[in-house]
Amino acid sequence: MNKKKIAQYIDQEKLFTREDKILVTLSGGADSVALLRLLLDMEYTCEAAHCNFHLRGDESVRDEMFVRELCLQLEVPLYVQHFQTTEEAEKRHISIEMAARELRYAWFEQLRLQQGADVIAVAHHKDDSVETLLLNLIRGTGINGLLGIRPKNGNIVRPLLCLDRKEITEYLQEIGQSYVTDSTNLQDEYTRNKIRLSLLPLMQEINPSIKESLLRTSEHLNDAALLYKKGIEEGKQKVQTEQGILISALLREPAPETLLFEILSPLGFNSAQIKDIFTSLNGQPGKIFLSGEWRVIKDRELLLIEPVCSEDASTVFSPDDPTLPFRLTMEELEVTDDFIIPRDQSTACFDADKLKQPLTVRHCRQGDTFVPFGMTGRKKVSDYLTDRKFSLSRKEQQWVLCSGSHIIWLIGERTDNRFRIDDQTQKVIILKFIPYERGLNHFFRS
Repeated sequence: MNKKKIAQYIDQEKLFTREDKILVTLSGGADSVALLRLLLDMEYTCEAAHCNFHLRGDESVRDEMFVRELCLQLEVPLYVQHFQTTEEAEKRHISIEMAARELRYAWFEQLRLQQGADVIAVAHHKDDSVETLLLNLIRGTGINGLLGIRPKNGNIVRPLLCLDRKEITEYLQEIGQSYVTDSTNLQDEYTRNKIRLSLLPLMQEINPSIKESLLRTSEHLNDAALLYKKGIEEGKQKVQTEQGILISALLREPAPETLLFEILSPLGFNSAQIKDIFTSLNGQPGKIFLSGEWRVIKDRELLLIEPVCSEDASTVFSPDDPTLPFRLTMEELEVTDDFIIPRDQSTACFDADKLKQPLTVRHCRQGDTFVPFGMTGRKKVSDYLTDRKFSLSRKEQQWVLCSGSHIIWLIGERTDNRFRIDDQTQKVIILKFIPYERGLNHFFRS
């Protein structure tokens, strides 16, 4: 093994220094064992961390015992963590692979901080980078997915990316170091394993140097990615508003669908969904697209982007409920000759005898109707708000004040004519809408 090659790579990528403490993630497999042995041979200060995910029965126990014996032999401090991975995946409704990944990296970082380590070293190598590139290509990806695995990501470093799998196994043979083999890596059941065991060998029949070709392509894309990122950020500045994406500005961009992908993919929207959203830009408003935690609403001039609200929009509140994004004050007065009806939108006046107490507050619902002040016929609330050029999102978020089953006020907008003050009114109820300091925009977004 040419240790000089690895040392040069560590220095070139500025992964860590001689003074740093390195936390080595140690599974017991060939790659992680080689990583630990190489760093120790190069006289770096190392500690080891092992995860037992309890996914492979006796094999998981075997791996842990091997790691414990190896670290005892090498006099390396070892930390072991047990995870109930299957239960965690089921609880969070994610794949076992995703659960295992999130569990281990969260624990590695926690352990790094506890033990005062400078970096977390993982044993990814050239072949892993090639497999990741192909995996991203198969799933559908932007340009960043074609860059392979990066040598450094925050506190995570990958010193073996300059080596391939063959070089690693040959090194272990040279020093007479044993390792354990994960039987699932030999089974053609996971996507990455299908790439490793089936797709790559087929590609090598066509081009024996396919791995090197893919890595060179990935390296060439790095500079292109820097320019791409700069262009994307400039595009985002042009098209994004507080509410969402300005459709007309997006369509003026040189690659609008690509820009849309870069804005929406971090929010959990996949390539097919983003394609559908882009296709909808010239269509009628009102279409809604959902990811796990976000939704995109095609409005007239905007693509509205909002978090998915788990709260039931039909929940009924009292006017003085502290969870409301505003406050309603209520005052009852006798009608006198000098009484003047307030005319501002934040104040509503009603004939007290026409109201049924207690008054309640809720979001408007589909099918709601009222009689707008000054009119005699019923009108759908949604139609009224459409006439007022409200967006679909703002329609959904409009609050209403109710007396029994009747809407008496679209809060901040218009009262119901049936409850107006007339010549027979003796007592009036005056309600004043007071947004909290977050302002009117927050009132409509809450």
